[in-house]
Amino acid sequence: MTSQPWLGDACSLVDAFRKGELSPVEALDASYGAISRSELNAFCHLDEEAARTAAAAADVSLPFGGVPIAVKELDCVEGWPYSEASLVFEGRVADSTSTMVERLRGAGAVLAGQTTASEFGGVNCTHTKIHGTTRNPWNPERTPGGSSGGTAAAVAGGLIPIATGGDGGGSIRIPAGYVGMFGLKSTFGRIPRGPHTMQPPLTVTIGCISRSVRDTARWFDVCNGFDPRDTLSLPRVEGWETGLGGHLGELRGKRAAIHVDLGAAFVNPAVAEIVTAGAESLIADAGLERVDVSVSLPQAGFEWAMGNLVTLQASLGDLYPGCADLFTPEIMFGMNIATSQFNLVLAGANEKFRIAMNESMADLFEEVDFVFCATNPDVPFNASGPLPLSVGDRDLAAEFGIEKALGNNGALTMPANLTGNPAVTIPAGTLDGMPIGMQVIGKHHQEELLLDLAVVAERERPWPLVAPGYPV
Repeated sequence: MTSQPWLGDACSLVDAFRKGELSPVEALDASYGAISRSELNAFCHLDEEAARTAAAAADVSLPFGGVPIAVKELDCVEGWPYSEASLVFEGRVADSTSTMVERLRGAGAVLAGQTTASEFGGVNCTHTKIHGTTRNPWNPERTPGGSSGGTAAAVAGGLIPIATGGDGGGSIRIPAGYVGMFGLKSTFGRIPRGPHTMQPPLTVTIGCISRSVRDTARWFDVCNGFDPRDTLSLPRVEGWETGLGGHLGELRGKRAAIHVDLGAAFVNPAVAEIVTAGAESLIADAGLERVDVSVSLPQAGFEWAMGNLVTLQASLGDLYPGCADLFTPEIMFGMNIATSQFNLVLAGANEKFRIAMNESMADLFEEVDFVFCATNPDVPFNASGPLPLSVGDRDLAAEFGIEKALGNNGALTMPANLTGNPAVTIPAGTLDGMPIGMQVIGKHHQEELLLDLAVVAERERPWPLVAPGYPV
């Protein structure tokens, strides 16, 4: 029996099961051993008895047959804790399982446990009052990002081969970029979010953080497709994994623009250099045509936050404001602004902003097929926060004020959430020993082209499947 967790991708683990080289029980036990030794604080709940029962009965002929997976704590598994990473809901237990997780379980996945997230998914740092600080396996003093920070740390730290994530403002792409993994934010509605789907603010997509492009493709094969409990979910699309690499000829001649900051963010010049070099190489390798177009998207942090805080207020109901002292400082800061400033006039202005953002993105994609930019403005910051107010040596708070400085966190990822465009983050290199992610934004419903671009990048410049030195 192996004592080491599987350090390849999830698809190769299924292959090993089918060849009889390893059993699902052995793989699960090895993951639990690594989790018990880990100081990353990536997990907040383990379901060992049920998982071992499932592993023993696993049908390895299924797409994820026997693969141990983790579920982000903002997702629901019946009978598991459902605190939304907040002391406000400490002790609450989920009474249903999400559609995505049910589909994964039906495809043979073994639900090993629950990964940590930022409180209510609202911050790109996984540090909460209920679970403490989650750490980046590339450097435990740094954050793995958020809100899917525990998922990112678990996959990159060698604890679990693949895990669920959600992306309402960058929460798959930001942490995947910070830990050197692959992350796809699909077209809005690609994977249904039911049951009990709260539709506003129409920014949230769900998926995974993975070690390989084919793992993500297989995940979408299993999980995509309309569900009536999410009335905005999209019809099913087949052939995500079998189609990988099948559009390389179609990529040739597609138009690509490189705008590292999107006109919306302040990016560390050293990060910009790495992303530009990675984008130029991928454009050449894929046979794209680089075009020079103007890209200047407005910083969307305030409007994004107001829309999301309205839905948080709806979730809290009569508990707010009496529960406010349980919030992390970042959530408290946002709620204070929202309750003091948000009104019908501002709500109308927010909708006008979204219309303008949609028009700007649509205009842009009439001229290009892909936009290359950074995933994050800088290298990962301190694991326990606070959110950075500077980039490199530049003090954004002193130049522009605290709200604009805070808005720089996520400024590169939020536009695709507001407009529903698909976007991927691909490992592009390292800076100061930390991963740098390159983001590619594409046209609606064209994830297959983004996946094939990532296949080219993965083939030409393979990235480490786990962080150096992990698991311990």
